[in-house]
Amino acid sequence: MARPRKPLLSRDRIVATALALADAEGLQAVSTRRLAAELGVSGPSLYNHFTTKNEILDSVADTVVSQVELSMFTDGTDWAGALLEWGRSYRAALTAHPHIVPFLAQGPGRRPAGLRMADAVFGGMVEAGWPPAQATRIGALMRYFVAGSALGSFARGFVDDASAYDPADYPHLGQAHLLAEHQQQVDLGAFETGLRALVDGLAIQYAALAEPAGEKTAGRKTTSRKPTG
Repeated sequence: MARPRKPLLSRDRIVATALALADAEGLQAVSTRRLAAELGVSGPSLYNHFTTKNEILDSVADTVVSQVELSMFTDGTDWAGALLEWGRSYRAALTAHPHIVPFLAQGPGRRPAGLRMADAVFGGMVEAGWPPAQATRIGALMRYFVAGSALGSFARGFVDDASAYDPADYPHLGQAHLLAEHQQQVDLGAFETGLRALVDGLAIQYAALAEPAGEKTAGRKTTSRKPTG
């Protein structure tokens, strides 16, 4: 039998094409009509593999999340080190595909890779001794922080025209026009600063969890009211 002129349509091929389209032109460019044209097929043929456009986007988002490393939560790394490693891997995956971040930020829903990530983080924190409620908050906090850092560039928010920032109006922005030139250094440095501050703050809370009740009471300053009247 002669080979078909075009590769057979598959879920993986649809998802890869949708992700490439989103990366190149933004999420708004991903429509079933455009996908069908890119794949060289008729629109209805997509529905043999996906029921709706949102189902395609779910799979695209899950493909991105599947690139995030999770082994640090099971390989014996301490919880703080695991959060640092995971946060960096998570951001790397999202910054490689920033246009999918707003859709992905809606939550894991039923996405397998997203649910595996949520399970790994929650399980790792609980195993380390965090109360379940706080472990949930830590996972949410990290997601807010990482997704926010991947949505855009702080450095590229400033134009590279020195005359745009008149010192009479902005006395502290004399070097702001140089930020875009150092985008990666500025943005990654800001992320690392925030990530370490976040984990260091959690470490203080974690130490307080293990502190005996008597020591907590002894460590507090006490105040007494003067009698009135």
